[in-house]
Amino acid sequence: MEKPFLTMNASRPIHPIQRALLLSLTTVSAFVLSACGSVVENRAADAGSSARDTRDVREAREARPLRNFDPDALIRQSPTAARGPDRNLTRQDPTSGLRVDINTPMANANRQDSAASAEALDAIGTPTDPLRPDATLNLSDATATQDLWGRIRKGYALPELQSDLVADHERWYASRPDYVQRMTDRGSRYLFHVVEEINRRNMPTELALLPFIESAFNPQAMSSARASGMWQFMPATGKDFELKQNLFRDDRRDVLASTRAALDYLQRLNRMFGDWHLALAAYNWGEGNVQKAIARNQRQGLPTDYLSLNMPPETRNYVPKLHAVRNIVMQPERFGLSLPPVENHPYFVSVPIQRDMDLALAARLAGLPQDEFKALNPSQNKPVILAAGTPQVLLPYDNANLFVQSLGKHKGPLASWTAWQVPSTMRPGDAAKRVGMSETGLRELNHIPPKMLVKAGSTLLVPRPEHREQDVSEALADNAMMALAPDLPPLRRVSFKAGKRDSVASVAKRYRVSAQQVAQWNRTSTSASFGKGQSVTVFVPAGNAVAAKSGAQTGTQARRAEPANSKTASAAVSRRSAVRVASAAPAARSASVSRSNGNAKLRTAPARNTRIRVASAR
Repeated sequence: MEKPFLTMNASRPIHPIQRALLLSLTTVSAFVLSACGSVVENRAADAGSSARDTRDVREAREARPLRNFDPDALIRQSPTAARGPDRNLTRQDPTSGLRVDINTPMANANRQDSAASAEALDAIGTPTDPLRPDATLNLSDATATQDLWGRIRKGYALPELQSDLVADHERWYASRPDYVQRMTDRGSRYLFHVVEEINRRNMPTELALLPFIESAFNPQAMSSARASGMWQFMPATGKDFELKQNLFRDDRRDVLASTRAALDYLQRLNRMFGDWHLALAAYNWGEGNVQKAIARNQRQGLPTDYLSLNMPPETRNYVPKLHAVRNIVMQPERFGLSLPPVENHPYFVSVPIQRDMDLALAARLAGLPQDEFKALNPSQNKPVILAAGTPQVLLPYDNANLFVQSLGKHKGPLASWTAWQVPSTMRPGDAAKRVGMSETGLRELNHIPPKMLVKAGSTLLVPRPEHREQDVSEALADNAMMALAPDLPPLRRVSFKAGKRDSVASVAKRYRVSAQQVAQWNRTSTSASFGKGQSVTVFVPAGNAVAAKSGAQTGTQARRAEPANSKTASAAVSRRSAVRVASAAPAARSASVSRSNGNAKLRTAPARNTRIRVASAR
């Protein structure tokens, strides 16, 4: 017989009240135990979910790039860092959870590259947005991919111009799509910075299109009237607006400086006339001429708006041209044209220059052709960039990064040219010997014409000695000039009494000089005639005996003695003439040439004791 697994002892029966209490306690206990089991199950489920979440977070962190990760800091914090370079050291990035080998050759190379980049930044400065140097460039800005043309259209504020000339110029541009394409492609480099400056000043954005009219957005454009740059500043107007013009640079061609000056000028004109159309006319024609035209209409009781003024043809068409370009930009498809996309972000950044540097080297380090480098930095007149006179160069963003990296790796001198002030007046050949170069090379590099002397104090560009470490000073970089004088024998002053038929032209022919010179020496015009007995003065070389003899006769007697052959007319001599030949000191006849930006201007100085004023002759 099997043994029972449960046995119960007989006892006395439980009281009914006790049975009721016991049943109640049993029910409560069962409920409590059931609840506890549910809690444990939920906790286990939560623990499983948390584990899955932890894995997901870890995987997501591993997928993200490292941020704020400094291998050198990890090495410094590692207790095993002192074990030497032969150990394979690893540390875990607290942000990503990744374990990184901090002693590999790649890590060491990265640290060396970082040191080289730091040295390059110390040498040239940090690239910045030239219009907002204090702002941080945000290359992920969503607005950077927007179309800049749309931004220009939104800022239109010029009043409409009701003129048939606008339609004429619209047809002209529409019939030349290739020209419009070249013009807009060239302008895309500079348009963002012009628009930024205009928006900052709350000016109409149509003014950003004005360089299309002035120069087709060519910063190296030079007009026949010597206006230069994409805003076409005349030399005197440029100086009024602090655009430096010297031997080494011309800020009229500088993109940023000329834009600042042009907008300053336009704002001043708008305040003067209270009308943008009149301000634009004054920008082209001059404020004085516009004021005179307004005053003339006021005297006649006529309107004084732009279309009512009497202006030269160029100014008459100037504002209609701008409105034609404005309308084309607004709706290019209406004219059968298309505009190249221009993104709403800087095309170039500013890189501060702190050492003299060859222009060719700077272009090569930036990975740019020299033509492209000059297109962004057109103010440079010489093959060397002087740090004292050029605070910055403009480079596309990617090329600026390459420039910084390449400069850190560059070995050798940065500049092979420097500036030298001539201590005394000398011939170019003598100057070339002193600086160790050929006379032909010196003349070509400094644009010295033949038969000219280099005057004391002039600045020449010469090879930079290898041992020279000092860059060109700021005073020399900002005030460099070249003065030249004709390399001629001393002059003598010849005075005589004019004959009945003598004129400036006949005297000039007789003495083999130009009519302009005779007119300047005698304070008259080139078409003037001399009165009989009037004193006439000319300057001739001291050793020219024929000219001296020719000056020993009066005009009338010279014509009487003049043979039929005109070639011997200047050699005829009359001993009865009253003549006074005064010797002039060499210093009295010295002619100087002031040269700025390759342009020469000749000034001939008279003798100290003479009253004759010799004006400048080009």
